[in-house]
Amino acid sequence: MAKRTLINKLAILADAAKYDASCASSGTSTRNSLGKDGGLGSTEGMGICHAYAPDGRCISLLKVLLTNFCIFDCRYCINRASSNVERARFTPAELVQITLDFYKRNYIEGLFLSSGIIRNADYTMEQMIEVARALREDHGFRGYIHLKSIPEADPLLIRRAGELADRLSINVELPREESLQSYAPEKSGQVIRKAMADVRLSIEDAKDARSSRILKKATPPKFAPGGQSTQMIVGADDSNDAAILDTSTKLYSGYKLRRVYYSAYSPIPDASSDLPPVKPPLMREHRLYQADWLLRFYGFETGEILANAPDGMLDLEIDPKLSWALSNRDWFPVDINKASKTLLLRVPGLGTTSVKRILSARRQTRLGLDDLSKLTTSVKKVLPFIITRDWTPGALTDAQNLRERFAPPPRQLVLL
Repeated sequence: MAKRTLINKLAILADAAKYDASCASSGTSTRNSLGKDGGLGSTEGMGICHAYAPDGRCISLLKVLLTNFCIFDCRYCINRASSNVERARFTPAELVQITLDFYKRNYIEGLFLSSGIIRNADYTMEQMIEVARALREDHGFRGYIHLKSIPEADPLLIRRAGELADRLSINVELPREESLQSYAPEKSGQVIRKAMADVRLSIEDAKDARSSRILKKATPPKFAPGGQSTQMIVGADDSNDAAILDTSTKLYSGYKLRRVYYSAYSPIPDASSDLPPVKPPLMREHRLYQADWLLRFYGFETGEILANAPDGMLDLEIDPKLSWALSNRDWFPVDINKASKTLLLRVPGLGTTSVKRILSARRQTRLGLDDLSKLTTSVKKVLPFIITRDWTPGALTDAQNLRERFAPPPRQLVLL
């Protein structure tokens, strides 16, 4: 077999990394290197992704696997041992060189590195650590590094990874332990959560050490200052949205996570099959992210969001905040010039930034619709639920067809 070039390896391993949702490109047109013009990279979740640094900056990361060889045979993973996919592997030195080359050309500001398991967990973790170590210590790399840690690895190795990386992530994989045993028998939910707990304690210890140091010059080393995150696969098992959000809530509180990433799953046909791949349930994934946001930043609880969902599933046609508002119309309309921050955050169409602007602006004047249009881009969505200086919704709040104003119109099904 012909020896692969670095570009060949990058094409395989950047594409293989697209299934990791912990970092994803969004908000741009669809482009890739498979068309007539060739090129390198893609905006379809592979190659380069966008993430947020601890200070809020949006940064571009090289998103790649060290290797897509794997000794595990997790049924939900395209890179599982039994999968008939093209395989490749970087040496740490090769990946370091690619990262530096991309960084010097201003293509990226950091690295997101994951890997299949080769030989064993410790060996693979050592290889990933060597990439981060060489970048930091041999080349003085100050860019952002996110390492996808392997929970089965020695805790000392994960600790070393945290000393080098800005953020660590350990995949919880599935919402329920019994699902994990069925789909990934080589993995253990207990081992995964123990590793996540160790990372949390190391982060807290590092913060405590920095805040309590006696001599200002004796600054203790940082440990994953960007915190830790995890990924949960949606649709592989029969867990409903209520179970997924309940698990997420426990993960946030138990391990102080920065993010839970939801990855829509669809069965991937064997390479020899003539059947096209099934499209993943992306709208369900999107609604879960919206509900997750409501739980973390808007003061909602899981029971409220899913109160009118007897099957425990989010409404796919409208977002969860609007769904809640339509089921709780007695809360509305609210006067944006008088309502509390807590109540304003419940208004469909008002985000945290818009609410902050409203609270600030109304100290100076009574707000009307013209003022509101300068503070939010969702005036049409807000109108049925608010009162302003020059607007009252009247019967609109209780209109029977209010849901239809926001739900997508019916579409004719296509017969294949």
